[in-house]
Amino acid sequence: MSGLDELDRDPRPAALTGETGTGDADRHEAGMRETGSRGTGSRETGRRETGSRESGSREAGTRPPVAARRVAADPVKALMHRHRELCERAVDPLEIAAGLEAHGLTDRTAARFRHRDVFSLAEEMYARTPRDTDAPPTPEEQPPARARAGWMPLALLPGALCAAAVAGLRLTDGRPRLIAAVVGASAVLLAVRAVLRRGPLSAGTRTSGLWTCWLLGYALLGDGLLDAAVAGGPDGLPDGTTDGPWPVTVAPVLALALACAPAAAGAHLFAVRARRKLTASRGLADFSASVRPLLLGTFALFMGALTVLTALSAAVLGEPPAHARTLTLGALLLLARLLTVHGHSHAPALVLAAAATAEATASATLFAARLPGCGFVAAPVEALIAACGPAGVPTAVCGTGALVLLIHAARRLTKASAHAAVERAR
Repeated sequence: MSGLDELDRDPRPAALTGETGTGDADRHEAGMRETGSRGTGSRETGRRETGSRESGSREAGTRPPVAARRVAADPVKALMHRHRELCERAVDPLEIAAGLEAHGLTDRTAARFRHRDVFSLAEEMYARTPRDTDAPPTPEEQPPARARAGWMPLALLPGALCAAAVAGLRLTDGRPRLIAAVVGASAVLLAVRAVLRRGPLSAGTRTSGLWTCWLLGYALLGDGLLDAAVAGGPDGLPDGTTDGPWPVTVAPVLALALACAPAAAGAHLFAVRARRKLTASRGLADFSASVRPLLLGTFALFMGALTVLTALSAAVLGEPPAHARTLTLGALLLLARLLTVHGHSHAPALVLAAAATAEATASATLFAARLPGCGFVAAPVEALIAACGPAGVPTAVCGTGALVLLIHAARRLTKASAHAAVERAR
């Protein structure tokens, strides 16, 4: 068997059979491919590096130098061009500062214009604005001090007329009482309108007094209506007395009419002091921090004066002193007027409309509950009346509205843009 194995073997050399040669050729071929790939990769890498160097040299040749880049050489001039109308219209740098703040410019933004705050930026813009030297803005455009002080006796007029109307109601009866009530209410409304059109409480925008008249009318007749509606009434129209089928509460309205004078004085004090702080401040944050205590102090002074007037009115007329409903209504009306005077009339209008609607809805639910199967409608109002009396409804409504406006005023009335043009508008 061993001999047969030896005979089966091919006597030719391995180089001729190709068995071992095939493996060597494969190894040689693989080595050549590896060497070729390395060479090709080196050449491609070289081309890429050469291309990147050439591309970099071309970019470096076309890119302008740093010194020749286009930059804003005078950023303040560009800002003046953007707010050209504001700069030309302004009578002092404070108006420019307020206008820039109204457009969202802050002290931090002013640093990009190489200024420490908005006020110094406004001073440069005002100084660089060309103006007609033949007709410079003069302080004579504003009314003289004696004319501006004419609002003081005018602010006392609503309280005096309201006191006279109340005296007419108490001294008359029957048809003369109705005539006295109509004449007195008309005179008081005209006096209040005059106060709101001249003096510290005047606003540059036209506002509707419908919601204010509703709130004042509710203060006069609303509590008596709720009290009578809970008892199943009212059985007749109001006759101007506190013990009639539809009781009338006169003390809150008289106190609010007398409070027109403290409200005007507080608004004047707030405007003047805020204007002084605007002149002395060197930054928007500094101004806001100094005006916020002034706003709260003015509000507190008015509330103190209204508290005293409410107690005196109730004592003279022999009515219970309804401090809660009178103070909340007075706070709501004062804050709404301050915001309107300083150019923020949208939020006060919404809050006054919401308060009037809530009071009307509360009264309507008591009458809607008399329909079959609708007793649940008046459940919340009846629970509030049972807990706090009829005065609980206007107290809750006006108190909520006053709180909302106080928070809003603390944000809006502490900005420079709310005080820059107030004195000039008057």
